[in-house]
Amino acid sequence: MQQEKGFHVAILGATGAVGQQMIKTLEEKDFPISKLTLLSSARSAGKKLQFKGVEYTVQEVQPESFAGVDIALFSAGGSVSKEFASHAVKHGAIVVDNTSAFRMDKNVPLVVPEVNEQDLHKQQGIIANPNCSTIQMVVALEPIRQKFGLNKVLVSTYQAVSGSGAAAVEELYDQTKAIINNEAYKPTILPVKGDKKHYQIAFNAIPQIDKFEENGFTFEEMKMINETKKIMNLPELHVAATCVRLPVATGHSESVYLEVNEESVSVQEIKALLTDAPGVVLQDDPSNQIYPMPADCVGKSDVFIGRIRKDLDESRGFHMWVVSDNLLKGAAWNSVQIAESLIKLGIVK
Repeated sequence: MQQEKGFHVAILGATGAVGQQMIKTLEEKDFPISKLTLLSSARSAGKKLQFKGVEYTVQEVQPESFAGVDIALFSAGGSVSKEFASHAVKHGAIVVDNTSAFRMDKNVPLVVPEVNEQDLHKQQGIIANPNCSTIQMVVALEPIRQKFGLNKVLVSTYQAVSGSGAAAVEELYDQTKAIINNEAYKPTILPVKGDKKHYQIAFNAIPQIDKFEENGFTFEEMKMINETKKIMNLPELHVAATCVRLPVATGHSESVYLEVNEESVSVQEIKALLTDAPGVVLQDDPSNQIYPMPADCVGKSDVFIGRIRKDLDESRGFHMWVVSDNLLKGAAWNSVQIAESLIKLGIVK
């Protein structure tokens, strides 16, 4: 129910890295909020957080926490989402879930507003926010797909440590200091916390993000493959991914190879499309060494694209470099964008 000056918004997982970024993004984008409810597990309940100069106390989530809530932004882990999303929906809230819990559910739209905003009309109370690495890639691909079609996508990712949480970033810093000072250290988090082996991330590259599946791909790679097909409504699209963790704190980078359906498409035509594309910033001037880098995208909500070039052997093939802040466009900002779209489309009133 809309209040006089806005909407009642709840954030579940408010004390986490993405949850705090959601709070910051809602403030920076001046989202119309009449009431804000911050929720977490019992462990984090009682913490104080600021929104627009007002201090809020984080509450322990309960099934009744969503009474009167219009939009609930979830980012507290898949098991928590599965436990509480139904309660939020029963109380009349629309859930925007930032975990993998509902992404491949055929009854739950998986949405990137620049790509498939209209899918929000299919929602039945829950909307899934895609994987961070998928989001930035489909934002880059969609303008090309609309104009020239899309047949194949091969992506190698260079993903930031913050994708594994704040503790992983702290471990990156601690390992870096230890190595520089020739001190001993013991990796405890990456590639997967709680797994049988952990590896150094400082001054290293780990070709594993999430657990391995039986087919040899990791869960992260399968997320990119399956989510891309669902978001773009291209079940027959050929997609393959290799996901790598790098010693970068924030900002995912991707090397993307794509094949369009049409012949005789030029690099200039691709650049022209992306120059005017929503949510995209083109940074592509090799002669002046201008291209996107993760260090420059931190704190920015756009997807940055550069190094667009035609494949030397495949006439319909192109290569490009795609960079974005994984905590912003890859999580918090895309979730807030979905909330904005719900209002714009009249789904939430």
